[in-house]
Amino acid sequence: MADPLLETGASPPESTHYLRAVTDMADRCAVVTQDAIYTDSGIKLVEKGARIDSRLYDRLVQHKLKEPIDAHLSVEHVVDTAALMAAAKELLDTFPLPRLLAQALGMPERLVAPLRFMPLPHPTSFKLTVMREQRPDLYQHSLQLMMVALFLGIKNGMGERECVPLAAAAMLHDMGVLHMDPAWRDPQNKVAGIERKHLMAHPVTAMLMVREARVYPRSVEVAVLEHHERMDGTGYPRGLAGSRISPMGQILLLAEVVTAFYEKNIDMPAQQLSLALRLNHRKFPTDLVNHLLPLLHEGPERDFSRALPAGVRIDAVAQALVDVFRQWEQTKSSTPGMVQALGCDGPVAFVEERLRALLKALTEAGAHPDHQALLIEQLQGDAEALAEVAFVVYEALWQIESTINGCQLRWPASGAEQPVDAAVGQWCHAMLVQVRQAMGQPTS
Repeated sequence: MADPLLETGASPPESTHYLRAVTDMADRCAVVTQDAIYTDSGIKLVEKGARIDSRLYDRLVQHKLKEPIDAHLSVEHVVDTAALMAAAKELLDTFPLPRLLAQALGMPERLVAPLRFMPLPHPTSFKLTVMREQRPDLYQHSLQLMMVALFLGIKNGMGERECVPLAAAAMLHDMGVLHMDPAWRDPQNKVAGIERKHLMAHPVTAMLMVREARVYPRSVEVAVLEHHERMDGTGYPRGLAGSRISPMGQILLLAEVVTAFYEKNIDMPAQQLSLALRLNHRKFPTDLVNHLLPLLHEGPERDFSRALPAGVRIDAVAQALVDVFRQWEQTKSSTPGMVQALGCDGPVAFVEERLRALLKALTEAGAHPDHQALLIEQLQGDAEALAEVAFVVYEALWQIESTINGCQLRWPASGAEQPVDAAVGQWCHAMLVQVRQAMGQPTS
C-alpha cells in the first residue's frame, strides 16, 4: 500500500516564520531578486534586481506566492560546498562530539569528505544560508548530526559513494524547522498547542523541501521523513517500527538523539547518553548503538556531584517517578470503564503501553521505582553510584514527559465527552506539572 506522506504531491508551506527569517537576514546580508516575484494570481510584487529587506515582509506575507521565494533570491556569502566543508572542519577542531568521533575513526577527513559530492542546488543553498544566519544553533546541529551519521554509516560498512546521500539527508533533515516559530528552541519555552503540531510535522515539511529540490534520491527523502521515528514504533510522524524504518532513517534517528545529548549543555553527556541508550534499547538500532557505547565509556575524570541540574534533588526526582506510576494505578482503579478501555485504541491504552515498557526497562536496569528510596539511602557517600541512579531517574522522567506530550497531542480534547478520557487528561496535566517541578523545569 502506498504511503500517503511519501506519495503526496504537496509543496512545502511558505510560512510566515520563514518569510520573516529571509527578510530579517536581508537587513544584514545583501539579498537581491534574480527574477521578479509574483503572486499566484499573477500580480508582480517585487521587480527583478530589487534589494530585499525586512520592510518587505508585510507585503509578502499578505499574498500566496506563485513560486517559493528562495527560488528567486540571491544572497552574498551563500552556503556553498566550500562553506559547508569549512564549517564542518571548524566543528571538528572545536566541538567535543565531532572530536570524539574523529579520534575513534582515526581518519577525521572521512567525516567531511562526502560534502564535496553532495548536490546543492540554489534554493537548497539559500535555505542553508538562512539557517546559518538566522538559526546558527540549528546549522551547527545539522553539521554535528551529519558527522555522527557519517561515523555510524562508515562503522556499519557504508562506502564513500553511499555516504553522499547520507550526508545530504543528515544536513537537510531539519530544514522544516525554518518554518517554525524560533521561540520553540528556547529551553524555558515549553512547546504546546499548535506549535507542538508544527514540531511533529517538521519532518514532513523537510521531506517536501528535499523533494522540491529534484536532485536527491528517494532514499534521502525517506530518511529525512524518518529522523524522529523509533524502532519500537513510538516515534513520529508515521509511528513506524523495526525494519519498516529505512537503513538511513535508522542512522538519522540515532544520530539525532546522540547530537541532542551533546547540545543540551548538561554535565557528563557521554555517561548520560550511554545510560539513555541502554535504558531505551528497544527504541534504537542495536547494531548502530554498539558502535557508540565503547566511545562513551572513555574520557576525562567526571565530577559525579553534578549528575543533576543545580537545585534538583535526587530524592525529589525519585519520588516524582514513584508518584507517576502510583497515580496512574489509582486512576485506573478509581475510574469506571478504565480497565475495559485498555483494549481500545485511545489515550488509556497509549499511556498504559508506554508506562509498562518504561517500568520493564527500569526493572531490567535494577532501578524499579519502588526500590529507589532504599537504594539512594544505601548509596550515600558513593558519588558515582548515586550519579547512575540520578541519570536513570532523570531519563525515566523525561520519557514520561514525552509520553504525556504525545498523549495530549493525539487527544487534545480528552475529557470533552468520555469520563475515561477525562481521567487520562487530568492525570496527564497533574503529572506533567509534578514531573517538571521535580526536574527543575518551568511548569507552564
